[in-house]
Amino acid sequence: MAGFTRSLLTLLTVAVAVVATAAPATAYPAPGRVTGAIGVHDPSAVKRPDGSYLIAHTGNNITLKTSSDRVAFREAGAVFPGGAPWTTTYTGGSRNLWAPDISYHNGQYHLYYSASTFGSNRSAIFLATSPSGNSGTWTNQGLVVESRTQDNFNAIDPDLVVDDQGRWWLSFGSFWSGIKMISLNPATGKRADGTLLSIAGRGGGAIEAPNIVKRGAYYYLYVSFDRCCQGAQSTYRVMVGRSTSVTGPYVDRNGRQMTAGGGTEILAGQGSVHGPGHQDVLADNDSDVLVYHYYADNNASLLGINLLAMDSAGWPYLH
Repeated sequence: MAGFTRSLLTLLTVAVAVVATAAPATAYPAPGRVTGAIGVHDPSAVKRPDGSYLIAHTGNNITLKTSSDRVAFREAGAVFPGGAPWTTTYTGGSRNLWAPDISYHNGQYHLYYSASTFGSNRSAIFLATSPSGNSGTWTNQGLVVESRTQDNFNAIDPDLVVDDQGRWWLSFGSFWSGIKMISLNPATGKRADGTLLSIAGRGGGAIEAPNIVKRGAYYYLYVSFDRCCQGAQSTYRVMVGRSTSVTGPYVDRNGRQMTAGGGTEILAGQGSVHGPGHQDVLADNDSDVLVYHYYADNNASLLGINLLAMDSAGWPYLH
């Protein structure tokens, strides 16, 4: 609960001397209304040329969902219904592939996705492309970047951003030394050179799931802090910083660099919404939209969607 809200509640309690039986005020809006197939984890969304929506998320061979109205969602199969045997070096044979990033460029859907096992940094990010985005139409384009146990980073949670000059960048990372960035060749979607940049970190603490978007004069870097994947005990929360350069330095509202643990919170758990995070910003006709997952009281991982706006100082907030 925000400090301002706590102070306001204290003043009201003193002023009217009421017994605190009412529900506490909330710091953030509840997830917007969604129906149907809303069981997701690590969602990424794209708006299709026909105006419908396609979500890719963590699941066996990467799971797809579609919606015509951003409210009612239905299952749409898997990216690789026949399996993805090229990933087993990193998954130990599991079909569960993680944290896809889906986008649409030059008439093709691009999907960056992760292969790993929980708690390990023996991980890899691969690329697949499709003309339609539909299940079974995806072609694996191969390895983009990997991390080994001796590395100080973790090659999961990819996010593609195209900067104002048309250059392609991939950010990624989880725990270890934080969020990294590499340049990509737009013609192939693969790594352009051997440079590895650091754009955010918490000194080995819990930070992951980067997502970068350009709005106005700034690139905004959204990340998730703290613990995912613990059901209703999850402490995930969404943080943001900004920079005039896609490669940073990114700073929070107080000017603290994100490479030094900075980040401004814009969403956290409250009430029956636990551990919201692994966010993706979708530009839509009515508003920017924040897409994320959260846990319900029964530990189910569900789709969260909220409208996203900027305050007078150019910082994002949910409404």
